[in-house]
Amino acid sequence: MRKIYWGAVLALMLAGCGAPREAVTIHERNAIPDNLSDWHVVEAIDGKLALNDRVTPYDLNTALFTDYAHKLRTVWMPEGSSAAYGEDDFDYPVGTIISKTFYYPLAADGSVLKTDDYSQDFAGSGLNLKKVKLIETRMLVKRADGWQALPYVWNEAQTDAVLEIAGDATRLQLASDDGSSEGFTYVVPDANQCSGCHADNHTQKATRPIGPRARHLNKDYAYQGGTENQLLYWQQVGYLSGLPELAQVPHNVSYSDTSVSLEERARSYLDINCGHCHNPKGAADTSGLMLYSAEHNMRRLGVCKPPVAAGTGSGDRLFAIVPGSPDASILNFRVESTDPGAMMPELGRSLVHKEGTELLKEWIATMPGNCS
Repeated sequence: MRKIYWGAVLALMLAGCGAPREAVTIHERNAIPDNLSDWHVVEAIDGKLALNDRVTPYDLNTALFTDYAHKLRTVWMPEGSSAAYGEDDFDYPVGTIISKTFYYPLAADGSVLKTDDYSQDFAGSGLNLKKVKLIETRMLVKRADGWQALPYVWNEAQTDAVLEIAGDATRLQLASDDGSSEGFTYVVPDANQCSGCHADNHTQKATRPIGPRARHLNKDYAYQGGTENQLLYWQQVGYLSGLPELAQVPHNVSYSDTSVSLEERARSYLDINCGHCHNPKGAADTSGLMLYSAEHNMRRLGVCKPPVAAGTGSGDRLFAIVPGSPDASILNFRVESTDPGAMMPELGRSLVHKEGTELLKEWIATMPGNCS
């Protein structure tokens, strides 16, 4: 009778279907790995950027502009833990890992594409590495003493990303559908800059997530098992507790959704791109210009408001917003600038977001009144 060596059989079976992935690993603050793959959150495996078990993708109603980069956002929480709902902030459990991978769709000549089409990006819930170029993955890790920001930069072979505390810069050629292209430098912020942007409470100076908040997450997402509201999905998988009825949850809109009002679109755009600094507790609190979603005082929103300090950042214009006159408004000057001494936001972009600036122009052009 022939002997069966079950160890050898098991080894062959594993080799045939791929070895099981290691679980998501939480590394201590003082023992951060050099390679992104050591976290086992998102990894380049078999031609795709694969998400590990319980690593959940998500999206935002309107996203922060970053040189036309596409973004794959994920959240993971330790088994048995969940975030507690809050209208302005969620209380995330210790051990939460939030990742954001910045990438571009690839053109046939190796340049990167300027496009709003995400349809070719995905392989399952991850990314198809034959179709995209990975640039960086930013991690936010919730520690007992607060959040830690970690920037990882993808290597040329697209096999792994390496920790770059000092940031990085990559020269890219951005191709448009009309055949035009432009070169630009994509800048990966250093760890301190990441923490600075995420410290939207200037007094506490504590890093925390900006995007995954109720008003930004309150939208449908096309999961592998079907389309569902993200907040309800987080509740179902155990990632969110205390969620009220959806009708009571704030809701930003997509800045490109022309079925909603121009006011809603512009305010949502300003909220995600500017509101983390321009709020009563943010780094720009002394400016008196409040661009976050909860502001309803038109003067504080910038209408006929002079700058606190003049200079190159004002473009020699007198008011943040001049109703009916975007070309006389400081806000338009700053978002349309690429001068480091004038542009807003100050970090995270080298290019002008043409679609966003056109939206703000249209919004201000239709405002009634004047500043005389």
